[in-house]
Parts: sequence; structure tokens; C-alpha cells
Amino acid sequence: MIQVSAVTAKYRSTASNAQPSFSAVAIWAISATLAIAVLGAIIGAPLIQSSGHAAFAFKIYRAFSFVCHQIPERSFHLAGYKFAVCSRCTGIYSGLALATLSYPVLRSLKQTITPSLIWLFLAVTPLVIDWSLGYFSIWQNNHLSRFSTGALFGATAVFYILPGLIELSLKFGSRGIRTAGEESQPSL
Repeated sequence: MIQVSAVTAKYRSTASNAQPSFSAVAIWAISATLAIAVLGAIIGAPLIQSSGHAAFAFKIYRAFSFVCHQIPERSFHLAGYKFAVCSRCTGIYSGLALATLSYPVLRSLKQTITPSLIWLFLAVTPLVIDWSLGYFSIWQNNHLSRFSTGALFGATAVFYILPGLIELSLKFGSRGIRTAGEESQPSL
């Protein structure tokens, strides 16, 4: 127990002039690439379908059907076809992509301490309110409200996901799993 705490504390405390580790930069680069690829697939599906490649577009729509209802009336459309996910999910993935891309500008990759969970709950609150008001027919939400509440939640989630992934990579690196450019540390 003490050793785990010491390892965690070791990686959570950072020197102000030290460069982020190679694994932290790699985690950020992989995460940003994946976020852009997912967003590209969401927006690309209608373009692929409109260009006559319906079978390939169907595979994209099918992959996203496991995470989104894909109701056409609640989805953005491009070239006459709906996006691969609804407007709220498009907002979530857009927020994730934008926040992941800008993460190193907004926060150091060396820092693995996540913000207080209250910020995540505050970010999801508008989404829950927007969904609830529509579900109970109190207010008719629209593409803009769905997209913006999703984007707020997606962007906020990055500040919890990336530090966790970076900390995991640092812990695995300390156990002898090395990435290019990093030296393993002797075990205690």
C-alpha cells in the first residue's frame, strides 16, 4: 500500500521545467488521432454514402449503431444523408476531439491529477436537463441544444480521461514496460 502511494505521488509531483515523458506525449497523440478519426467517420459516413459507396457507409453506420440511436430527425445531415450519430453524440465526439487536440495548450501533459469530480457533474447537468425536458415534453430541444450540451460534456471528460491514461502509462513504464526513448527504472 505504501509503495503504491509512493509511486503515485512520484508521478503526480512534477518539476516545473521538466519535459513531459515520451509516453505522455504518445498517449496524447494517439488519443488525438483516434478522436479525429472517429469524428471523421461520423461526418464522412454521409459523404461516403452520397458518393456511391453505400456498403462502406453501412459499415460505419452499423459500428455507431451500438452507441447511438441514430434517429434521422435528431441527426445532422450532409449531402442528403444523416451523420453516423445524432446531434448530441456528434457534440460529445466533437468536444472530445477539440479538447484532446488543445489539451497540451490548456494543461501540462506532466500533470496527472484530475479536476474535482464536481466539474464533470456540472458539465453533464445541462445535457441531463436538455434530455429530461425533451423526454417529458416540457420543452422541445433542437440540434443546437443537443450538440452544445454534448460538446460541453465531451470536452470536460477529456480532462479526466487523458490524465488517467497518462498515469497508467507511467505506472506500466515503471514496471519494466518501456516505450521508445524511456529508460526503465530499477524495481524496489
